[in-house]
This record gives sequence, structure tokens and C-alpha cells, in this order.
Amino acid sequence: MEFGSPGMIAILVICGFLAGLIDSVVGGGGLIGIPALLAAGIPVHLLLGSNKLAGTLCSFTSTASFMKSGKIDFSLVKVLIPFSIIGAVSGTLTVRQVPSEFLKPLVIVMLVVITIYTLFKKAWGDVSTFKGSTAKTRLIGVAVAFGIGFYDGFFGPGTGSFLIFAFLMMGFEFVTAAGNAKVLNFASNISSLITFIALGSVSYSYGLIMGIPMIIGAVVGSRIAIRKGASYIRPLFITVTVILIGKQIWDTMHS
Repeated sequence: MEFGSPGMIAILVICGFLAGLIDSVVGGGGLIGIPALLAAGIPVHLLLGSNKLAGTLCSFTSTASFMKSGKIDFSLVKVLIPFSIIGAVSGTLTVRQVPSEFLKPLVIVMLVVITIYTLFKKAWGDVSTFKGSTAKTRLIGVAVAFGIGFYDGFFGPGTGSFLIFAFLMMGFEFVTAAGNAKVLNFASNISSLITFIALGSVSYSYGLIMGIPMIIGAVVGSRIAIRKGASYIRPLFITVTVILIGKQIWDTMHS
């Protein structure tokens, strides 16, 4: 399929919308976006950077939607953003030097734990029990922001799930946990994207063709999430996490 052909553009537009719809709430858009870019014929060395461009547009849009609804705790996340940025840049630079394949078994285990924990805590995330930002929560948050930011820049799959889980553990309900997660995800995305651009690893044409419909998907997805709350986010969170587990197992078995 030639670049710019109607078929290629259709693949990227449809997949971009679906990726944005999912990624805007619980992450995991790369499950759709990366295979779509590969199917469209993108050169492999431009794959991650171009997907990061599309993902950054999506995370910016969903962050703006959650911000407008007031479903972000800025007193906490404003402290965490710099550490997410530092982590993401460090991870993006590291992945150029060290293969990320060794992380797959660990990611599978962590995603399984998250899924089981969420399934058994049925009312978890329905009501906020967060007591406010304290020295302890900020310290935990800094470690989480840097660690998951590094992971996002270095490897990526499951970043949204890990961030939401971390905020749920702090006591936030699902909607605010998703809003907080999108802020940090946007911070790590844009800093990682800038690093990819500096390294010459981004195709703007591929990234924008998929990124623009991702913006539309992000608007739709975040609005549904804000309106329906945990009844929508919880099953979507579990579904995407289970799919991520399956994909990581498949990739590990066939690598």
C-alpha cells in the first residue's frame, strides 16, 4: 500500500479514532496505533516517534477535557509533572542504547496483579477516599511519576493502566484518577516526543494523519468517561489491561 493512498489513509483515520477513544481514558492506544502504522507501511525507525506524536495530540486533548470538567487534582499533579518529564526523557534516551525486551515478563506480572486486584475490589474507585496532598503522598507520587515516566519513554505498553492504578491506590475515584493520569501521561508524552524529534525519529505525515482522528476520539472518549464515571471507566480499564496482558504474552512467546 502506497503512502498517501486512500486505503492507507482510511486505516490510519479509523484506527486513530478508536485508539483515541480508548487512550483518552485508560491508555492503551498504542495497541491499535502501532499495528495501524505498521500496516500503513511506516519505516520501522520512525514507528515509535510517529506513534508518540499521535499519542501526544490525544493526551493533550483528553487532558484539556478532564481539566475543563474539574476532574484533576492540580495540587498534587503540578508537583509530579517535572519528575514525569525527567523520567520520560531518560527512558527515551536509554531505549536507544538498551533493548527493552527484558521488561516484557515483568510488565506481564504487574498487569496481572493490577487486573486481579481491581476485579476483587468491586467498589474500588467509586468514591474518593483521598485525604489531601501530604508529604507522604507527594513522595510516593514523585517516585511513581519518575518511574512510570521512565517506563513510558523506554517501553510504554500499560502506562495508562499503571498511572490510574497508582492514583487509585492513593484514594482517588476512577474519574479523577484517570484525569490525573492523563496529565502525567501528556507530560511524559510531549517530553518523549521532543526527544524523538531531536533524534530525527518522527514522521510528521504519518503521525498527523493518525493523530488528528485521535483528537476526535479523545474528545468523545473523555466526555463519555466524565459523564458515566466508574461504571464506564472500570470495565474499560479491566478490558484494556487484559488485552495488554495477552499482547505482551504473545510478543514474549514469538520474540
